[in-house]
Amino acid sequence: MSDPTPTARRTVLAAGAAAALAGGTLTACGGEEKNPKSEPGSASTPQAAQSPSSGTGAGKALLKSSAVPVGGGTVLKEEKLVVTQPTAGSFRCFTAVCTHQGCIVNKVEAGTIDCPCHGSKFEITDGAVAHGPATRPLAEKKITVAPDGNISLA
Repeated sequence: MSDPTPTARRTVLAAGAAAALAGGTLTACGGEEKNPKSEPGSASTPQAAQSPSSGTGAGKALLKSSAVPVGGGTVLKEEKLVVTQPTAGSFRCFTAVCTHQGCIVNKVEAGTIDCPCHGSKFEITDGAVAHGPATRPLAEKKITVAPDGNISLA
């Protein structure tokens, strides 16, 4: 008589693979997953279609352009975004999740987006690393600025 365990294990693995292929999510006990080596937006979801974890989607105003200082920026902690205005009238948006270990950046000053955890700094113009330990830039998000000054995800 053969051992039933290999068949049961194969069945469970096949069901898990089928669920993953069908777009399901498998989770394990133990709390929130953190993967310090993954880049924001590097999952199988295309970058342009990805929205922040708070559910803020395209079209909903994030903030007014007047709330973003020229030469600086504003961190939107709830949305995990940072909006910068490197020069007057030029707005950029990046994920606020540091590429080093996933902390949320907390301020924009002196031309950089700053992470409080390990001191990484990113350029407000393009999200490039200005000071490590991070080695990858912040992922840029597409935004639109409406005539009334509302800034939204594109």
